[in-house]
Amino acid sequence: MNPHSDDRMAISKSSNPSASPAPAKVIIADDHPLFRAALRHALASTIEDEILEAENFASLHGALLQHPQIELVFLDLNMPGNQGLMGLTSIRNQFPDVLVVIVSANEQLSVIERAMSFGASAYIPKSAPMPDIVSAVEAVLGGDNWLPAHLQSAVQIPKNSLHHDFSQKLSQLTPQQFKVLRCIADGLLNKQIAFELDVQETTIKQHVSAILRKLGVINRTQAGVLFHDMLRADDEDTLAEPNSFQ
Repeated sequence: MNPHSDDRMAISKSSNPSASPAPAKVIIADDHPLFRAALRHALASTIEDEILEAENFASLHGALLQHPQIELVFLDLNMPGNQGLMGLTSIRNQFPDVLVVIVSANEQLSVIERAMSFGASAYIPKSAPMPDIVSAVEAVLGGDNWLPAHLQSAVQIPKNSLHHDFSQKLSQLTPQQFKVLRCIADGLLNKQIAFELDVQETTIKQHVSAILRKLGVINRTQAGVLFHDMLRADDEDTLAEPNSFQ
């Protein structure tokens, strides 16, 4: 099955009828319209370019393909089509030059640590006040990572952690190998993956062998379990998501 096939494509643009907008360099990816509006308002003093919006991961991916000038993505962990940290790792794998800022109601330290290990430039809780949003954007655009002040001392990202090690291994995968790994994690067989990706089954077998070697595992089951375990964001569905910043 295609993990994105059921997502409805929807990309909207903030508009200024009095002037032609600058090329879009920012996407807000969140399935809550009121929250997207609140975040766009928070960005108004910092982002001068046109801002695109996506309500699911399929539309976000389509926008990234359509607009290669995109530099920054605000990504909700719990939007349709995005499973935990898979969306983050997928973007970092296929679009390595795009900066990703996680915006989420999930404030579990383990999730935040993994998100930063897997390449997020910032992690903004949805409970954050507007000045924090501005500070985060300024820091990221200035080339720095950002976390809220109350989390900076609590979040530890050791360079020898399992998450950091797995992140390094994922970075070795080609975009096509990453897609194959996602399919493996979804339980698809080689024949099914070949059908989904429209390639020969022998090609998939070659990809699987390369994936196992790069991840340092002995079989596809281990690869799938490792992928799911490392990229999950537990309890995301049970968290309330505010519609606006304070």
